[in-house]
Amino acid sequence: MSISTRLPLLFSCLGHAYVHLFTAFYFVIVLALEADWGLPYHELIELWTLGALLVGLGALPAGWLGDRWSAPGMMAVYFLGMGASSIACGFLDGPWALLLGLASIGLFASIYHPVGIPWLVRNAKARGKALGFNGTFGAIGIASAGLVAGALIDAYSWRAAFIVPGVICLVTGLALLACIRLGLVTNGSARASSQPPAGRGDMLKGFLLLLVTMTVVGIVFQATQTALPKVFDLRLRDLVGEGALGVGAIVAGVYAIGGVMQVAGGHLADRYPLKPVYIATFLFQVPALAAVAAFSGLPLMAVAALGVLLSVAALPAENMLLVRYTPERHQSLAFGLKFVLAFGTAPMAIWLVSAIQARTGEFVWLFLGLAMLCALAMAVSLFLPGEPGRSKAVPQAAE
Repeated sequence: MSISTRLPLLFSCLGHAYVHLFTAFYFVIVLALEADWGLPYHELIELWTLGALLVGLGALPAGWLGDRWSAPGMMAVYFLGMGASSIACGFLDGPWALLLGLASIGLFASIYHPVGIPWLVRNAKARGKALGFNGTFGAIGIASAGLVAGALIDAYSWRAAFIVPGVICLVTGLALLACIRLGLVTNGSARASSQPPAGRGDMLKGFLLLLVTMTVVGIVFQATQTALPKVFDLRLRDLVGEGALGVGAIVAGVYAIGGVMQVAGGHLADRYPLKPVYIATFLFQVPALAAVAAFSGLPLMAVAALGVLLSVAALPAENMLLVRYTPERHQSLAFGLKFVLAFGTAPMAIWLVSAIQARTGEFVWLFLGLAMLCALAMAVSLFLPGEPGRSKAVPQAAE
C-alpha cells in the first residue's frame, strides 16, 4: 500500500473517530453540568439540538464542496474548525453561550461524512474492508467519548472534557494541512467496481428506498446514542457507582463491541449480496431494541451491545449500496444527502429522548418505538433491486 493510499485512510479513520467523539461526548458532559449549573437533564440535553441539526444540514453543502473543490482541503477545514470550536466550549459559561458553541461543533462536524467517506472509497482497493475498518474507528470514537469525557470530568472538570479533545483535533488538522502542502495526499480517483453497474431505473428505485431506510437508521442511531448514558445511569447505578466515569466506561464498552462488528460487516459486504446482509441487520435489531426497553442490570448491557453491534454492522453494506445507486460524479453529494437524513434526524431523536424522559422518567417507550421503526425499515429494504453478479460469494475483483 503506497503512502498516497495510507494517508487518506489514516486521516479518514481519524476523522471518523473524531466526529463521533465530538458529537457524543456531550451526552456524558451533561451529567456533570446537571450538578454544576443546577439545571434539569431535559433542559441541558436540548442545548445540543441546534448543533445536531447543523450536523445534518451542513452535510449537503459540504458534500458539494468536496466534489467541486477539494476533499483533503475540506477535511483540513473540518479538523481545524471542530477542534477550535471544542476548545472554545471549554471556556463558556451559561446555557445560551454553550448552545452556540455546540452549534459550531455541529457545523464543522457536518463536513466529515459526505467528504471523508467518498474520499476513502476513491482511494481504497477493497472497499468493503476499508469501510469496515473506517467504521471501527467511528465506533471507537463513540466509545472513547464516554470514557474520555468521564475520565477528564472526574480528574479535572467538564471544561477539560471539551478542551483536551479539541487540542488533539486541532493538531491533527495542522498535520493534514502540512501533508497537503507537501503533496502527500490528493483527491484520489474512482476505482473499478467488482459488479456490473446498476441501470437507471434500479438506481432511482434503490436510491429512493435507501432514503427511507437511512432515515430510520439515523433516528435509531441518534436516539440510542443520546439515551444510553442516562439509561445506564438510571438502571445500573449499583454497578457504576457515583460519578461520570462508570457510565462512560460502560458506554465505551458497548460501542467498542459494536465497532469490532463493522470489520465483519465490511467483510460480508465484500463477499456476499448486499441486500440480504442489509435486511438481516434490521431483522435482528427489532428484538434487541425491545429487550433494551425491558431489561436492567447485566442483561441490559448485553442487549444494548447487541443492538449497537447490529446497527453498525449495517453501515458498510448501506454505504456500498449508496455507491451502487448513485452516479459516480455525484457520490459526495449523495453522501451529503445521506447524512442530512442521518444527522438531520438528531433534533427529532433528542426531542423524543427529552420528552419521554421528562414525562415517564424512563425510556421504555422510546426503545419500543425504535424497534417498530426497524421493522418498518426491514419491510422497505425487501423491495431494493437485486444485484446482478453477486448472487453468491465472490472474491474481491482485482483493481
